[in-house]
Amino acid sequence: MKRLLPILFPFLLLISSCNWFKEVPEVGTMLATHFNNKLYNKFDTAVYNVVFKKHLDSLAGKFSNPKLLTHFYLVHNLEPKLVNRYFPTGGLDTLKDYVSRSEEHGFNPDNFRYKQLSALLESLNANKFKSIEEVYPVIADLELNAAESLIKYNNYLYYGVVNPRKVFSRYYVPVQRPDSASINKVLNTDNLRKLLEDIQPKSEQYIALQQVLASEGPDRNGAEAKTIRVNMERLRWKIPELGEEYVEVNIPDFSLTWFSHQDTLTHMKVCVGGAREKDYAEKLKAYAKSGRLDDKPKNHETPILYSKLNSIQVNPVWNIPVSIAQSEIYWQAVKDPYYLSNNNIKVYYRGKEVRDPDTIQWNKYPREKLPFQFKQGSGEGNALGKFKFIFDNGSSIYLHDTNNKSGFARANRAISHGCVRVEKPLEFAQTMVKDKYQFDQLRMEVNLPPLDTTKMDVFRKKLAKKSDTVNVFQLKPKWFGVKKPIPLIINYVTAWSDHGAMQFRPDVYGLDETLWTAMKKFM
Repeated sequence: MKRLLPILFPFLLLISSCNWFKEVPEVGTMLATHFNNKLYNKFDTAVYNVVFKKHLDSLAGKFSNPKLLTHFYLVHNLEPKLVNRYFPTGGLDTLKDYVSRSEEHGFNPDNFRYKQLSALLESLNANKFKSIEEVYPVIADLELNAAESLIKYNNYLYYGVVNPRKVFSRYYVPVQRPDSASINKVLNTDNLRKLLEDIQPKSEQYIALQQVLASEGPDRNGAEAKTIRVNMERLRWKIPELGEEYVEVNIPDFSLTWFSHQDTLTHMKVCVGGAREKDYAEKLKAYAKSGRLDDKPKNHETPILYSKLNSIQVNPVWNIPVSIAQSEIYWQAVKDPYYLSNNNIKVYYRGKEVRDPDTIQWNKYPREKLPFQFKQGSGEGNALGKFKFIFDNGSSIYLHDTNNKSGFARANRAISHGCVRVEKPLEFAQTMVKDKYQFDQLRMEVNLPPLDTTKMDVFRKKLAKKSDTVNVFQLKPKWFGVKKPIPLIINYVTAWSDHGAMQFRPDVYGLDETLWTAMKKFM
């Protein structure tokens, strides 16, 4: 046996060098079977990997997630995973077909490398290669372009083109965005057809907007089509599930709607924050340099946010924001020394109430460093009216009643300092508490008789106590909780379908234009 080894060893080397026993890689076997062409049995993984790496390096700058793609293929030994899995089953043709129809969503198919994908599939399907070396660059490019196409198509359709939290300064709704885990899950999907079907937006509003966009024809880049596209983008964002019952304030529509199982429990007008000043950004730069409050541009826009309504404050106290104190209260107090007491506004210095605010010499204190805090007490003249509807948020925003009802008669109701004034606060409160006993208690706090007539004696005693001239009654706020917090979204929607009729609203804050600027390069 030992004598045979020197003879067999060169022979084994010769066999190895001739690839007589080399296993055909999966892609080679798949293509040879699919096309019934033995040429693909010559597929050499080592040679292909060199070609693939060069193509990956050259295309990386054109891809949206080059680092993730590089990591994915290194983990999978540079194998053409998508070609292996989806070319023989027609999955890549399905991807191409979906991409070709992306205009239905307002996109240009070339965003998803449609031309490259089509040309490469056509080249491979032609099966006219004269040597295996001609196959390698086609497989490499098809794999990479298919991966990029799939990632972008999934991300755009399922999550939206842009992250609204990066586009808008006052967007406080949590949104789910694609990450490395979700993208890897897409690349490793077992059923490409199902994935492509599942990620299609299916809400009634989205489909209605699609139909309108399709009917625009040659005017797809007109003003109305642009409005449709930005609102389709809003519907693609993955915001928290609102559930079967929720409240929506739509800023451009100046309305509040309480939805329950797709029915409307209540609908009313609202007043929202005023739009920022013209040339706001430039004026803000000037203010940053001067530091003078007179140079500070106004921006009272109501933020877009998500929260849950959790309580009602009846006969609320208004903690007047510093910005309003500096820009309005200060000047009123300077002009009229009795303004504060006449409007039930208390003044605090270092947490202690100033007993006689009418004697304060306001000219001694610069507005920029005003050392006082201001609170308006409960009562008829309170700017918040009789009800404040509370929800957690970091912007000190709430829904409330108002002592000035004239604003609801205006067409443009962007007139508040940022909070939302509701037209029918009592009706809204009743829907919130969902309890007859609690609602009667609430009514009596604002001098309204209870609906339950058996409580009339209690009501009369309350009125008598409030009207007692000997024991002066001091009105104080009272809290009412809710059995279950109600989801609330303060939204910004400028186009939607209402029972088959399209509704359009003015872009009161210019957010459509901001969003379009951010997304148009992807369209």
